[in-house]
Amino acid sequence: MIRQLFHGSPSIIEKPQFGYGKVYNDYGLGFYCTDSLEMAKEWGVAQNRNGYANRYELDCEGLKILDLNGPSFNILHWLAVLLENREFDVPSGLALEAKEYILNTFRVDYQSQDAIIGYRADDSYFSFAQDFINGTISYRQLNNAMHLGKLGQQFVLKSKQAFDRIQFLGYEVADHDEWYAKKMLRDRSARREYFSVERNKRQRGDLYITQILDEEMKPDDERLR
Repeated sequence: MIRQLFHGSPSIIEKPQFGYGKVYNDYGLGFYCTDSLEMAKEWGVAQNRNGYANRYELDCEGLKILDLNGPSFNILHWLAVLLENREFDVPSGLALEAKEYILNTFRVDYQSQDAIIGYRADDSYFSFAQDFINGTISYRQLNNAMHLGKLGQQFVLKSKQAFDRIQFLGYEVADHDEWYAKKMLRDRSARREYFSVERNKRQRGDLYITQILDEEMKPDDERLR
């Protein structure tokens, strides 16, 4: 299967290089892409700088692709990967206990994969995850929060085999006046909806991290589906 991908960047990248990048990104070292041209343009710009939406094709035939949004996983599997790679604020004993439990119980063997599909944790979405491990929001609210602002998914190349399969097709310039404003609007929209709707919208029977810890819930627990 051929998949079209976009990568937002301050530069044109004709040949993504295996082994380069930031190790503390959501899924560790890799080349981070999206299926959306518009999203790539938002990711590529800065407040006072234009960017580029680089376009690629990837031959996925035979590649091991981990889809963290697939039916075999829940939001805690995604959170376990995030906890392994990103620096979380753990100001309380509860947050530390939650971090250790999620890492030990919902750990995913993502490093052996050629590519990963999963949510992108920008500043807003990262804060939603922090609220969950701090016991501020429920499991249901975390799931709902990840869809606010329509941030979409990332497609991350992890292995050399995947890097060898990607082909550069060209690029589009992203004007910062247009696309930085859209990026900020998306972020503000997600935060506004979260604080006005989700963060204070507790429902009877909501599942919080304290209950998950007390009952030592496992990935196959139906309440986590």
